[in-house]
Amino acid sequence: MKELTKERFVEKFREILESEYFVEPQEASAWQIQSAVGKIIMARITPDANASLHAHTKTRRACYFSMEFLVGRAIYNNLLSLGLLDVVDEALKECGISVSVFEDIEDAALGNGGLGRLAACFLDSAATLDLPIDGYGIRYRYGLFKQEIVDGFQKETADDWSEHGDPWSKRTAGDSVLIHFADQTVNAVPYDMPILGYHTNHISNLRLWQSEAVHPFDFNLFNDQKYDEAVRDKNRAEDISRVLYPNDSSWEGKKLRLKQEYFFTCASLTSILRDFKRVHGKDWSRLSDYVTIQLNDTHPVLAIPELMRQLVDEENINFDEALAICKRIFNYTNHTIMAEALESWPVDLVRSVIPNVYAMIELLNNALIKEVSSLGMEQEQYRLQIINDGTVYMARMAIFMSRVVNGVARLHTEILKRNALNEWYRLYPDRFQNKTNGVTQRRWLALCNRELTGLLKEKLGSDAFITNLQALRKLLPLAEDEDTIRQFMAVKQQKKEQLAAFIREHDGAVIDPNTIFDIQIKRLHEYKRQLMNAFSILYIYYGIKDGSITGFAPTTFLFAAKSAPGYFRAKGIIKYINEIAELVNNDPDTKGILNVVFVKNYNVSSAEKLVAAADTSIQISTAGFEASGTGNMKLMLNGAVTLGTLDGANVEIVEEAGIENNYIFGAKVEELNEIMPHYNAHALYESDPKIKRVVDTLIDGTFSDGGQHYFRELYNSLVQGAVWSTADTYYVLGDLTSFVEARLRLNRDAQNKEEFARKCFRNICCSGKFSSDRTIRHYAEMIWEIEPVEVNW
Repeated sequence: MKELTKERFVEKFREILESEYFVEPQEASAWQIQSAVGKIIMARITPDANASLHAHTKTRRACYFSMEFLVGRAIYNNLLSLGLLDVVDEALKECGISVSVFEDIEDAALGNGGLGRLAACFLDSAATLDLPIDGYGIRYRYGLFKQEIVDGFQKETADDWSEHGDPWSKRTAGDSVLIHFADQTVNAVPYDMPILGYHTNHISNLRLWQSEAVHPFDFNLFNDQKYDEAVRDKNRAEDISRVLYPNDSSWEGKKLRLKQEYFFTCASLTSILRDFKRVHGKDWSRLSDYVTIQLNDTHPVLAIPELMRQLVDEENINFDEALAICKRIFNYTNHTIMAEALESWPVDLVRSVIPNVYAMIELLNNALIKEVSSLGMEQEQYRLQIINDGTVYMARMAIFMSRVVNGVARLHTEILKRNALNEWYRLYPDRFQNKTNGVTQRRWLALCNRELTGLLKEKLGSDAFITNLQALRKLLPLAEDEDTIRQFMAVKQQKKEQLAAFIREHDGAVIDPNTIFDIQIKRLHEYKRQLMNAFSILYIYYGIKDGSITGFAPTTFLFAAKSAPGYFRAKGIIKYINEIAELVNNDPDTKGILNVVFVKNYNVSSAEKLVAAADTSIQISTAGFEASGTGNMKLMLNGAVTLGTLDGANVEIVEEAGIENNYIFGAKVEELNEIMPHYNAHALYESDPKIKRVVDTLIDGTFSDGGQHYFRELYNSLVQGAVWSTADTYYVLGDLTSFVEARLRLNRDAQNKEEFARKCFRNICCSGKFSSDRTIRHYAEMIWEIEPVEVNW
């Protein structure tokens, strides 16, 4: 392939802008510049993308089904992978443009949090390791939502991420699939997004399906002046891929969610079977030799009965043979023990939307009952049934029909085996595995923190850690080297100054880069305990005011999170955090010591800036509730100490980096198992005046929620009643004092800046285990049984 020099790039770039948009480079908008760059890069990589896809279909491959793929901006990552970031930077400068113009490009908002970002990291690692893995999901028109903060409240608006098109994906209309529901038929149109491997010709494919009407416009109705009816089918079809996680509080909302899940799983399976028939013929007994499917949580589990239906109804395979084939194909990742995420659907809903699939679910349920009886577990049969009390339980179907069921951190997997899924573990003990999550160091170090990457490369003598993160452990002795630590501190200061500039422009808030940056960034949920974080800040605020806390080093507390639009308590917590910010940021006694900022519209691009600047990574979920976490890994990788509970992957982070280099507090899982049955949150609240003072700010007029009763409801959830099931479910008050003590200890230690920097640097050196490269290798070897492919064209 002809080398893409700066001169060649400038020539093509100017040509595209002039011929397609009639503008000179200096006049071009950000999206026009991205489009031109995208066309140049896509033309360059298309032969490799086609050759990679061809290689995948000829060998055994893994297909990753996920409701979310939070890929973020593709442009920087693609240029990094191709080794063209500096070339394009110089070329754009020659045209009078800064590469930072791409900061104005919208993220592809196709995910909500860790689940979707993990899927994106996995595809990055698969491509880099030359492993034949392709992703399948939905191309949401509006993604999640844009978050504005108005008077402290979250306000949602549509996130039109593809308003100006998407140069990084290709519409492949020839591979469209008809999807049949009981009340409509829609066309699933695939958009293929290449996921580039780092410095390799191998490219993974992310196929995202867009729902379109079979007949989008009825001319006769329009001519009869029935304008709404003329486009009714078009609108109903497009609703299916319009928004990620539509509100499902009503029957119609549930129906739309169910349609989304069936839509993409049916389309993906049809595409996979087409590829198999084209390359290998119709010997279905060999399907499992060439295809393995990973179900990323319960959202894609309808793929199981749908594949059964296609094999039985369309390919005329008998039920028992199809059952055996499917049991060799599917694997299931459990991401949480939270009941709300272990999806279940009313039988009446499933039967009314996809009746043919429901008929197959009934047959699968009968097969499960038969198998459970044959294994001597008749007593557990009722609690294991896929269909029970008018409900279809998706996790049960996934476990029954999967070769492997895996958790995503060692602690999480043990909880699944001992508690949450114990009956299933006793039934199928060899089926359970652990695969601790990871993150890609390409995006979460090499791309988001080029300054730190440069320092590590200099100290290591190579950039081997970009593809082998374990190489960083060789730098551990340099934690004792004064010059190295001073250089590291200078890099951290630079990233803090960059973040301060971003927040000033993005949020209108002024933060001091010379303070400790204490950061909690993640989806807003009660078990993640952003409320406890907010309480601890108030606890310290009152301590500074009354003199019981002295010598507190100035700290900037940064929050970033989105609440689900219908999650009342979570939205109340956002408002409460912003009320605290108004108080402590403007009090003369604490101004300059405490600064609280809620960063709006948290997404991949803002996360890249936040993780690179953090001193402290706040990971404070109630022990036993966070399956793994990946934000904790990104922050560790960029040189933040963990202030957290022994939950999820925090356990393994502390093992790798040492408890002495992190700050652990709070009740452990085994302790909570003993505490919670007898826990009296109200008694604790009444007996501890410092806790009571903080909690009372929810109801005593210190703060206002505009009369919307958010704060009163939060107060009631914490202290009303005297048993754990009705008060303080997530042990916020129980762990609060321990959390404050750990935070104060960290604050004291951070005042010895060089020694604290050594702790941060040691975390970087010990982060090797938490690369998604390691995770994907383990999936490939122990679950999928796939090998790297060679790409030739």
